Amino acid sequence: MNAEVIDVDIDKHIANILKMINDHTLDDANVHAFDIMEALLEVRDFDEELYFVTLNKIPNELLADVIAELPTHIQEETSERWGVNKLAKIAVEMDTDDAADFLQNIRESDNTKAEDILDKINPEDQKIIRSLISYEGEVAGAYMQSELFSVKQEETIEEAINRLRLMKKNGEIDSLSTIFIVNHLGIYICSVGLEELILLSPSDKFEAVLLRSDIKRTEVSAGHFDDIKEVVEKVSDYNLSVIPVVDEFGSLLGRITSDDVYDLIENQATDEMFGLAGLNSDVEQADKLFQSAKKRAVWLGINLFTAIAASGVIAYFDTTIQSFVSLAILMPIVASMGGNAGTQSLTVTVRQLSTGDIELENALGTIKKEVILSLMNGLCFAVVIGLTAYFWFKIPYLGLVIALSTIINLFLAGFFGAIIPLVLDRLKIDPAIASSVLLTTITDIAGFLSFLGLAKLLM
Repeated sequence: MNAEVIDVDIDKHIANILKMINDHTLDDANVHAFDIMEALLEVRDFDEELYFVTLNKIPNELLADVIAELPTHIQEETSERWGVNKLAKIAVEMDTDDAADFLQNIRESDNTKAEDILDKINPEDQKIIRSLISYEGEVAGAYMQSELFSVKQEETIEEAINRLRLMKKNGEIDSLSTIFIVNHLGIYICSVGLEELILLSPSDKFEAVLLRSDIKRTEVSAGHFDDIKEVVEKVSDYNLSVIPVVDEFGSLLGRITSDDVYDLIENQATDEMFGLAGLNSDVEQADKLFQSAKKRAVWLGINLFTAIAASGVIAYFDTTIQSFVSLAILMPIVASMGGNAGTQSLTVTVRQLSTGDIELENALGTIKKEVILSLMNGLCFAVVIGLTAYFWFKIPYLGLVIALSTIINLFLAGFFGAIIPLVLDRLKIDPAIASSVLLTTITDIAGFLSFLGLAKLLM
């Protein structure tokens, strides 16, 4: 692509962004911050300086929504170009959960700057954001937002609607589909969809919701220290669009909305996919080549040592291999079959662990299933490989050796493909990251040991 074409493309993207900014300012419901973010990233690919120039033309209220949509590593990079005052104004315009994530990203690279930004934020918002940032690990509290609409059970529908109308007018709440009912102490009772209120008259109190069977409501909630994976499962199991977050006493603290749940599901799937290859999803999606290379090198180094161990098994049977060159030709088949069968069992088990379908205590059924499936395939392919080896090399026992070795290796592949992630999960080690290296080691060593050992014994 020549320079003139690139310039034309950049001009089109900038014109498109400026139009979207203008439309958004005029409250055009068809314009979303995500669309502006996508156009900005295309400009960034062409010219990074022009990206920042265009970004600075966006009003702070809209800019906060755009920044919240950016990938984490670009958020960090972008925040480095602005001062504390600008960043504080952006953070104030964000939803509290997005503001907490934004400041947490800044804190990881510059803790002093993050503290200076917090000091510039009004005390009320600062207290909420600090509370959200204080949650450690993958717990519900770290992902909740404090903006919600709750009503007391003795409040009337009309009073609640008038209060909600005022909150919407002042921009205090957005994307509302569910109302949380609490008692006079702020203890969460249940949730009810806005559409259910049409069954009540304006003068009715919310107590009526608790008494009428024709009004759908749910009492499902998440504790603020609940594992976020369990919360995502709960949202999926009960088909919720939003889930309230409560403390140890049942007091309503905040909510986790569907957009955050979708992001969490996508992130978990991405982590698993990268993890099975021994990669770190955060590092791989960033632009820092050195960090990516370093992370990959760690697992490649571990793999090197496991490969040396497998080579040691081969070296032990060097005289057997020298006597039958056919063994060297057929060895990769045994290792490959075991590796692929093990990966199938591993992938199924890791996925079931991530979705909460199995735990170590009730995993016997999964282990049995994977072993039986591997044995069924092992018996089938043992016949195919055994006959192929016999007719290829015309050595009577060679077909029997590779057939038996295939059965043994696929049995072990199914067993360890299921058991390794379960044990790692029990030891609080991410099974998606560590399982594949361990499994490859076992299937390679078991495959070579069974194949060459049987060959030495029978041939």
